[in-house]
This record gives sequence, structure tokens and C-alpha cells, in this order.
Amino acid sequence: MSLTYVIPDIHGRYDLLDQGLADIAAYSAGKAGVIVTIGDYVDKGPQSKQVIDRLLPGAPEGWRLVTLKGNHDAMMAQALRDRSKMAWWIQKGGDTALRSYGGDPDAVPQAHLAWLDGLRLMHVDSHRVYVHAGVDPEVPLDRQSEATLLWKRYPKGFSGGFGQFHVVHGHDNFPDGPLLYEGRTNLDTQAWRTGRLVIGVFDDDRPGGPIDLIVVRRSPAEQ
Repeated sequence: MSLTYVIPDIHGRYDLLDQGLADIAAYSAGKAGVIVTIGDYVDKGPQSKQVIDRLLPGAPEGWRLVTLKGNHDAMMAQALRDRSKMAWWIQKGGDTALRSYGGDPDAVPQAHLAWLDGLRLMHVDSHRVYVHAGVDPEVPLDRQSEATLLWKRYPKGFSGGFGQFHVVHGHDNFPDGPLLYEGRTNLDTQAWRTGRLVIGVFDDDRPGGPIDLIVVRRSPAEQ
């Protein structure tokens, strides 16, 4: 049995990411698998720089790491390339990301910007579609818009996926989640604020939702 582990929105919580990766390693009992991170590495939480530093080198030997783009990652890259968008990004939580670089946009390494630019929008395996926000069930996967993949919000209670594919996403936070439906799984529990990160464990040979959940707990954000 091969497994895929899905880490949702981290938003600058390096402590949760670090512990989550350690918990995945322990859960795997030495059997390498796939780790999919579904975006929003930056903003809101205090350690955006450290999160990127941790993910940029890639996966441990034998593992595969798939890093997907979230809307906040796209906003950061856009603001750093076009300073006219800086105020917009800061208003959306970019102020905390900038502080992790010492408050200076010019201090963001080019390697970090290149990493943000290179993040994929979607990952598909035999049974599931992994994406930051969601997919339009009426549009072929190869014709989905970036706006949909990064910003979509499903109607409340919508349980569908994408045809025979189960959709695994984050973006639309539910602190008491995750939300587990027949056709989709939303793993975003607003971990940056709640201190509770939920990692989905998926069997690569079995369709549908997670076979298990790894719950990581740290202190909630100061209010």
C-alpha cells in the first residue's frame, strides 16, 4: 500500500509544518510515499520565510514532494514583482510575511521568488485531484482557470468532486474541520490561528477520501 499525505494551508506556521513532517515520517514507519502541500505557505503566521526555507530543498530521499500554489503565494509573488500591488498584499496578511524577511521586500531571496513562481496549480493521481481552492466540475481539468484553482469557494454543503475523481483542497477554512464529503475533502482548519493542523492520509490504491488523519497541535495564535 502506497500513501499520499496532504498538508493544507500553513500560513507561516513553521512549527506546525515542522511537526507535521515529523509526524508523517513517524506514521510512515520508514515506507516512503508522496507528500502534497496544497498552498498558502505565507502570510498571517509569523514564519513565512522559514516555511519556504524548509520546503524549497524538496523531499527526503525516496519520498516525493509536490508543492502546489495557493492564492496567498500568488499574491506575494505578484507584489514582489509589481510594487504597485504591495499595499493590496499587505492588507491580505502580507505584513507578517514581510516581517519574517526583516520588513524589507528586497530581502526576499530570488530563490524564494523563483520557488513561488514555480509552484504547480494542480496534482492529479489515479483517484484524486489535489488543488488549493477547488475545481469547476463542468470544465475539463486542462482548461481550468488559475483564478478557479486558487480562489474558488464551493457552495456550503456541496459534496461533489470532479467526475470519478475525489477533490482534495483547502483555502476555505473551517476551524472545526476537516470537512469530509463523498466527492471532496476540505482540510483547511485555519491552522495558523487555531494551532490545529490536520493532514489527510490517502491510500493511492483506493478511491475516495482519507483513510486516516494526522492531527498536529500547537499553541493558537495570539489574539
